Amino acid sequence: MLSTQISPQISLEDFLNLPETKPASEYINGRIYQKPMPQGKHSILQTELSSTINQLGKSRKLALALTELRCTFGGRSLVPDIAVFEWSRIPTDEDGEIANKFESYPDWTIEILSPDQSPNRVINKIIFCVNQGTKLGWFIDANDKSVMVFQPNKLPEVKYDADILPVLDVLSDWQIKVVDIFNWLKVK
Repeated sequence: MLSTQISPQISLEDFLNLPETKPASEYINGRIYQKPMPQGKHSILQTELSSTINQLGKSRKLALALTELRCTFGGRSLVPDIAVFEWSRIPTDEDGEIANKFESYPDWTIEILSPDQSPNRVINKIIFCVNQGTKLGWFIDANDKSVMVFQPNKLPEVKYDADILPVLDVLSDWQIKVVDIFNWLKVK
């Protein structure tokens, strides 16, 4: 399962007033679902991928990858494994610092399938984001060693091995292959 449903239907406003949970809970179609606790493969992929994106995008102020960031938009409150925002879309507060609340879709959403998750529910989250304005979605499956790619007005594509993955246009000078992602799993 993607997560455990932990409540009957409530409003988005009521959900946002609840204390945060660990692991995070998400608000989808009037219901609250708690994400599963990340395990080893999920954690290393999330850490390495967000670090790599930030090495490429942060210093040049092109994009910023944030892990487990609550994004509230379109009547839902989601917590993608990695939410990437183009620099110009990062919300700021009155001091010019990054805002605490993100009330918009990420430009790129990345989900890493955990062993106990429902693939269809995770895919549904990515599709929802793309329908709201997200430019790119990745669904990473460590068991299958594949990445399903979602883009607006295109059918999803599944990429394997030496396939080069699409990235945000602002990062177009970066090329990453599926095999590069799964090489991060190797520790010996």
